[in-house]
Amino acid sequence: MQYQNTRSRQRSSSSESMERVARLASGSAVVIFSSSSCCMCHAMKRLFCELGVSPMVYELDQDPNGKGMEKALSKLIGNSPAIPVVFIGGELIGSMDTVMASHINGTLIPLLKEAGALWL
Repeated sequence: MQYQNTRSRQRSSSSESMERVARLASGSAVVIFSSSSCCMCHAMKRLFCELGVSPMVYELDQDPNGKGMEKALSKLIGNSPAIPVVFIGGELIGSMDTVMASHINGTLIPLLKEAGALWL
């Protein structure tokens, strides 16, 4: 019985983390879930800033619920590292490899324009 209660709390916490990720991800045109000490996260933030975008950045290592949100993000993106993760227009774009591939193949800028993050 104790095991079931613990399991139920874990599911509840997991679904709360997933709901929080969804809520935060839809709050701005560009949202980056990051860690303040992650070099790949820093590179991701720099990319968007150099493109003229001001992303909303959530540093998970500075959030009391950050570990739970990181687990929720990991479930969303599968095999990729859990951070950095980018949402544009409330839609999951992915982690560093997906965003960089989109930038290189020319599909990132139109996504940013469509979401209202770029006006040029």
